[in-house]
Amino acid sequence: ADVAYLRSVLPSTTEDAFFDYLATLDASEVTVSAVPEGSVVFARVPFLQVKGPLLVVQLLETTLLCLVNYASLVATNAARFRLLAGPDMKLMEIGLRRAQGPDGALSASKYSYIGGFDCTSNILAGKLYGIPVRGTVAHSFIMSFTSLEEVRPRVSLSPLAGGEPVDLPGLAERWLQRDFQGLLDTYCVRRSGLPNFCAVALALHQLGYRAIGVRLDSGDLAQQSKEIRRVLRACGAHFQVPWFETIPIAVSNDISEQSLEEFSREGSEIDMIGVGTNLVTCPLQPSLGCVYKLVEVNGSPCLKLTEDEEKMTIPGTKTIYRLCDAAGHPFMDLMALEEEPSPSAGQELAVRVLGRLGETSKVVPTTVEPLHRTYFRDGQVCEPLPSLPEVRSHAQASLSLLSPAHRRLREPQPYPV
Repeated sequence: ADVAYLRSVLPSTTEDAFFDYLATLDASEVTVSAVPEGSVVFARVPFLQVKGPLLVVQLLETTLLCLVNYASLVATNAARFRLLAGPDMKLMEIGLRRAQGPDGALSASKYSYIGGFDCTSNILAGKLYGIPVRGTVAHSFIMSFTSLEEVRPRVSLSPLAGGEPVDLPGLAERWLQRDFQGLLDTYCVRRSGLPNFCAVALALHQLGYRAIGVRLDSGDLAQQSKEIRRVLRACGAHFQVPWFETIPIAVSNDISEQSLEEFSREGSEIDMIGVGTNLVTCPLQPSLGCVYKLVEVNGSPCLKLTEDEEKMTIPGTKTIYRLCDAAGHPFMDLMALEEEPSPSAGQELAVRVLGRLGETSKVVPTTVEPLHRTYFRDGQVCEPLPSLPEVRSHAQASLSLLSPAHRRLREPQPYPV
């Protein structure tokens, strides 16, 4: 069917032999090497290497770039939020409504989790990928009630279209046992949301239930969190409910990197942050410019020459090494031709840094790590692929190994390659 479609859109002068050839194509001669998923990769370092018949590997270009560009961008953006928030803050991805369509939303949930977020509001992502799911009620749900008469317990709802009766008290009981979180700012935090939450949460405590938190979605979030914490502590002390003093406070409302910096600068009592638009749409850099370039054909190196130096390619099939210092921090990535001998730990190396090719410098690495692994050979996956939690753990470990000078988000020290 695919070949028939191509036949319908290509010029009628296209030879039949071309379509016959397309029908025989497969990836049986393709080899794919890459850095492990979740690894930190720096500019100009090839993180994917594809070998095989020229036409086949050219056809793979768009697919591979589509798979890695947005995924790498979102994971990187999520990692920036994690670095700003610190290791103890809970981060929830809530960008489903603002993402680039259903596929983009699922990708954003998955790769935000890899980048360091703890959970998602995207239930489908939870189902497909096993990501922890979290969420709260909507303002519209709270606004839909106009009096206490509307929230009186009813034994059941009549079944619709032949379904089973719904036991509302039973559903509410299962929900209250683990997921009662109050949304405070639908009307007024001080006069409505917070007093009502405290009254309900204290009453539920007498029945054996424990609220899991409150959420703010507007206003001065840092200042309000401090005021709410004071009230919760006062209630906990007055009514002798110790856990009340530590009820988690979650915030949302167009959270950005700047928001996290302000929370840190002003101080807050925030325990969980929901990030949506500024996470999944990556407004600081809406796209990632990964490229796929030919570097060798039939054993002969290829070089693209252009007036734009950044678009010039580095010829030849390469092996990539990460050089680390005595503290375990990476300090340089080394590209060498595939046939060149591998560098060793403790060996003095003469290197030329991209951007300063006219000068040679010498470095002595404490450890040397080859970055690429072969994952696909002869048409088959040849290396076990890690689970999503394993990729996430590797990403956080990779970030933690960076030196503070390279890891800082403001004016980081350039990483030499």
